[in-house]
Amino acid sequence: MTQIQRSQWKNRLGFILAAAGSAVGLGNIWRFPYMVGENGGSIFIIVYLLCVLLLGLPIMIAEITLGKITQRNPVGAFKVLAGERSPWQMVGFSGVLAAFVILSYYSVVAGWCLDFIWKSLTGVFQPGHTMAEVTSIFQQLTANPRAQTFFHGLFMVMVVVIVLAGVQRGLQRWNEILMPALIFILLVLIAFSMRQSGANQGLQFILRPDPSKLTGHSLLAAMGQCFFSLSIGMGAMLTYGSYLRKQQRVPPATGWVVGMDTGIALLAGFVVFPVVFTFGQQPQQGPGLVFVTLPAAFLQMQGGTAIALAFFILLLFAALTSAISMLEVVTAYFTDEFNMTRRLAALMSGTVCFLMGTGCAYSGAYLDFLDTLASNYLLPLGALFISLFVGYKVNKELTRGEFRGTWYAGLFGVWHLCIRVIAPALVIVVFLNSIGILDKLLSK
Repeated sequence: MTQIQRSQWKNRLGFILAAAGSAVGLGNIWRFPYMVGENGGSIFIIVYLLCVLLLGLPIMIAEITLGKITQRNPVGAFKVLAGERSPWQMVGFSGVLAAFVILSYYSVVAGWCLDFIWKSLTGVFQPGHTMAEVTSIFQQLTANPRAQTFFHGLFMVMVVVIVLAGVQRGLQRWNEILMPALIFILLVLIAFSMRQSGANQGLQFILRPDPSKLTGHSLLAAMGQCFFSLSIGMGAMLTYGSYLRKQQRVPPATGWVVGMDTGIALLAGFVVFPVVFTFGQQPQQGPGLVFVTLPAAFLQMQGGTAIALAFFILLLFAALTSAISMLEVVTAYFTDEFNMTRRLAALMSGTVCFLMGTGCAYSGAYLDFLDTLASNYLLPLGALFISLFVGYKVNKELTRGEFRGTWYAGLFGVWHLCIRVIAPALVIVVFLNSIGILDKLLSK
């Protein structure tokens, strides 16, 4: 196996924070807490954690291990292990394509965060603003493609600048700043939320066990959320794994990443729903929650403009840590496969992502198309073939090395069973559900 000179993380903590930053995104804040409350509270959390153990964690370990043992980008990793002309390299290419497609529209949504930060600083948001007034402000933004394009471009510049700086001075340094800052802001917002009159009702919505809500659809929701929350299938974890030093073991670091992702998602619920219930709003998910419902609720509170500003900064940091991992996937592909400089690869990739994403500012249907392409097809199929490749194609001794001589060495057999049988089966279920086939099969 030929090796190329490659940048590396300074330490294990740098990798954990960067990988957790990749996994933690806007969905942790606007989707996961709602799903917990609507699907049985703490019962759903237990089911979700089981899905993480059987689906998310095994595939993430597999993906990171592929990067570590090959020290290559997603396409190069499959070339090293399967051969230069092997069709397996298309799995890596689908990951690069997924990262590129997701970043192009994710940046537009992240631009909304920048716009709302600007509006908070310039006094557009005023104490006492009603739901109707905040809704109008958000609708004015989504109906203004020029404003969306400007903030989309500004966000992409931020992402490119960080990636240009490299692995240690860019990715690691900024994740070491952004992730602790994100957690600090989250804890401050929780302190404010817990002082609201609806705190108890909000906590009950998230945590009270309600077995009656645990249905087949709840199980599918848990599997889907676990899959999409952890950034698996788009090459980010593989790329970040390729910067690991040989002596750094993958499984325990991956456990920390999964734990941080799940923990932050749960903490977000402690911010969201006490506020929602205090001001008589209906629990919901998606952009409407974070750009309309919550800002309107915050602005009814004492010091609400400052709280709203902190919340939008929280959203920005969550979006930024995910976005830099996506651009790094594409940048690593071009630097490895075409011998480009990091500067050229990052600038070129960022520019094309910006141009592709600009269409989303003009057409919500185009944004939905890109989201469907990536989320329903590229990510599930990529994760499926990664698990099959590692389970059946990669020499077992290569992956066993991540477990050998450790306290968790006895878990290798369990992990290998998951990656060969259980995880692929669950990914197929997620895929069939995401494209609507499962509902048709179950309804017959």
